[in-house]
Amino acid sequence: MLKMLMDPMGGIVMTNDGNAILREITVQHPAGKSMIEIARTQDEEVGDGTTSVIVLAGEMLANAEPFLEQGLHPTVIIKAYKQALEDMITVLKEDLSLVLDCNDKSKLTEVVKSCVGTKFIGRWSDLACEIALDAVRTIMLNQNGHQEIDIKRYIKVEKLPGGAIEDSSVLRGVMLNKDVTHPKMKRYIQNPRIVLLDCPLEYKKGESQTNVEILKETDFTRMLELEEETIKKICNDIIAVKPDVVFTEKGISDLAQHYLLKSGISAIRRVRKSDCNRIARACHATIVNRTEELRDDHVGTGAGLFEIKKIGDDYFCYITDCMDPKACTIILRGASKDILNESERNIHDALHVAKNLLLEPKLVPGDSRFRIKLRIVFILHWPVVFFILHRPVVYFKQHQPVILWTDSTSTPTFLCISLFV
Repeated sequence: MLKMLMDPMGGIVMTNDGNAILREITVQHPAGKSMIEIARTQDEEVGDGTTSVIVLAGEMLANAEPFLEQGLHPTVIIKAYKQALEDMITVLKEDLSLVLDCNDKSKLTEVVKSCVGTKFIGRWSDLACEIALDAVRTIMLNQNGHQEIDIKRYIKVEKLPGGAIEDSSVLRGVMLNKDVTHPKMKRYIQNPRIVLLDCPLEYKKGESQTNVEILKETDFTRMLELEEETIKKICNDIIAVKPDVVFTEKGISDLAQHYLLKSGISAIRRVRKSDCNRIARACHATIVNRTEELRDDHVGTGAGLFEIKKIGDDYFCYITDCMDPKACTIILRGASKDILNESERNIHDALHVAKNLLLEPKLVPGDSRFRIKLRIVFILHWPVVFFILHRPVVYFKQHQPVILWTDSTSTPTFLCISLFV
């Protein structure tokens, strides 16, 4: 069930995501802020379990309170917690985890479904799982045996109001909310040669107050000629590498548009730095800071199609059919902005679960079997731990388990604190 909240700016937030709800709460107490940070970290690193981690952290603090009242130093309690955590992780990784086959899409889909099944997008769980796995596989980079999956930099979620959620898809390329700078420039180019620039295609203006002394009538005309010569030189440097499309993070003057149009080059200006990075990764181009440094190997030739489409009232630039793209765009469709925002949060969770699966394809059974095994390990191992850590652990063994009702089938899910019972 979605909760409707009002943010400090007067807007409406509809969500059942624990982190999104806590984010809207104004907290002054330092400990409360730390709890909210726990949910934010869980959301960024794992993607799921933001509500459970708050309940677990609260119970851990409640269990530690009696020791503080007895005069036990906080560092001793923390040391016991850390020792228990190390032992649990070791047992889970070596003895209890199941190795998944990253090529078995059905098994990976089942795991991601367990994340999105209780969320708003659960009705379209098959579509959400397919989008998440496809997007993460697209950006996965293997270098010298090291795997890199950077969701934040190389996956962009583009929310387009209108249509149905079933129309959402993964674009193996880049989509920008941009149009060409001149109406006569080409809007459809196959196998484009793409140049990425981080410099303005216009004459350089003075950074501060500039004074110019004009003595003759021809001086002003000469000033304009110098500006035109500067722009023409910049454009000639670009035209020399024979590109079809030019993207720049800065502006493009009218005169530069004229020269590029005459050469049959389409230009798009004021592109975000993050978008330029994704275009560079998708079409194998290099971002250049000065046009004088442009070389043929800086031109991106990995894209199969450059196209401008109109969706609603906005124009969108598509760079698709890329050859081995390592960046992608998720296009989300929905009836309203609130639905799109909640769908984006759910897709974000699914992406992180898929990322963790591909980086470390191991799975722990979800029932109580692994908790029973961990309890046995603790009973056998903890008596030999230093006496200074003994009191907290003895207390944990005597404590009752915490039960959190999170399953959609009303099955109680025991939190990790039950491991000490």
